[in-house]
Amino acid sequence: MKPWIAVAAVPALLFAFIHSRSGQHEDADQVNETEKMEVTLFVPSRIEWGEGPASLPKGAKLAVLEGDPLKEGPFVMRLKLPDGYRIPPHTHPKTERVTVISGTFNIGMGERFDPAMSKEMPAGTFGFWPEGMKHFAWAKGETIVQLHGIGPWSIQYLNPLDDPRNAK
Repeated sequence: MKPWIAVAAVPALLFAFIHSRSGQHEDADQVNETEKMEVTLFVPSRIEWGEGPASLPKGAKLAVLEGDPLKEGPFVMRLKLPDGYRIPPHTHPKTERVTVISGTFNIGMGERFDPAMSKEMPAGTFGFWPEGMKHFAWAKGETIVQLHGIGPWSIQYLNPLDDPRNAK
């Protein structure tokens, strides 16, 4: 190929490339929306903890990081549990997804609270169990767990006497 033919082809190739991509560019509204978006971060030392939900035994602290666990849609929340904290046997109407951030979360399956039948979930562990699975949990050391899923999140205790909402 003669050098002048290759040089003459460059403008034509650029023109073809630009026009082939013209349907792929963002319009001005999309660009402006992208410029408005921000990253939301939750640095552990700055997370604001509130009282845990009434559906859990006293002592838990709660931080909602994204969404609303009580409404339809995705959510992320963290629970801070004191050493020895226990959640009696219960179920959830949706799959439960748990990541242990710190401490040790212990999960056991069944209708009876039996620590000997639980599995340790040390920091960094992720676990999930299907809707309706009967299970119980307890914390070894101060423990922070992150729950995420599709709301609404709820808990149903197998024994109504275990439900803190029924306390008088």
